[in-house]
Amino acid sequence: MHSAQKLPDFYGMRLTYQSVKTLYAPGLRQYVLAHFQPTASNPGLSAMSELISYQFEDGIATLTLNNGKVNAISPAVIEAFNQALDQAEKDRAIVIVTGQPGILSGGYDLKVMTSGPENAVNLVAAGSTLARRMLSHPFPIIVACTGHAVAKGAFILLSADYRIGVDGPFQIGLNEVAIGMTMHHVGIELARDRLRRSAFTRSVVNAEMFNPRDAVDAGFLDKVVPAEQLHAAALEAAQHLKKLNMTAHRNTKLKVRKHLLETLDKSIELDKQHLA
Repeated sequence: MHSAQKLPDFYGMRLTYQSVKTLYAPGLRQYVLAHFQPTASNPGLSAMSELISYQFEDGIATLTLNNGKVNAISPAVIEAFNQALDQAEKDRAIVIVTGQPGILSGGYDLKVMTSGPENAVNLVAAGSTLARRMLSHPFPIIVACTGHAVAKGAFILLSADYRIGVDGPFQIGLNEVAIGMTMHHVGIELARDRLRRSAFTRSVVNAEMFNPRDAVDAGFLDKVVPAEQLHAAALEAAQHLKKLNMTAHRNTKLKVRKHLLETLDKSIELDKQHLA
């Protein structure tokens, strides 16, 4: 695909090869550009162990995203994510979500997002429904952010109860507007609720990206540690959260987020109407 060729238009998105090459961070660029090459679609991996590994020990379930160089969020990844949350709920586990060294996720799978408006809308709807589920999950969810968290990767942070990042030259934020995508309703409302007011416009409208320490001030992260301490910090947080009364945790979470969850339900339906 040459630089002048445009990709399908959905949610106001008009990406070109050159715009992605210019706007994505060097650490993500190689992977993102690979999505523009004419390759066969990925096989339909749906097994939890293939795309998201599940490790349960001492009341803590660790979900590790493992889908390529930047953990692209595809329909199969969302299916595996939901399967993992199903199992964590059965195990009554504190959940830790994490990624590969250097990256939590670079966002939605561009092969799917550029394959047609219906596929794009369906993927965004599935991702929004997953975010809504995370926000109402009956047990605490921690995200141990291993590096970059861009677009849907950043929304995973905004869907969790506690977020720990790592020091380093990483980018965290919502770059949709920078790459030509009008932000969807769910994204706007989730960011409005979870980001600090001073960072909302900078992030959603201006597509500003944050380093990990600035991401704490913005509201994407709660804490930053050296990379070698991330696993221990996540386990320490999980052990602390295990002391909570889980019925009280669930009920309080649902009361605190009642308006947000209702707003997200309406926003999911609004976003689906893009094809109407």
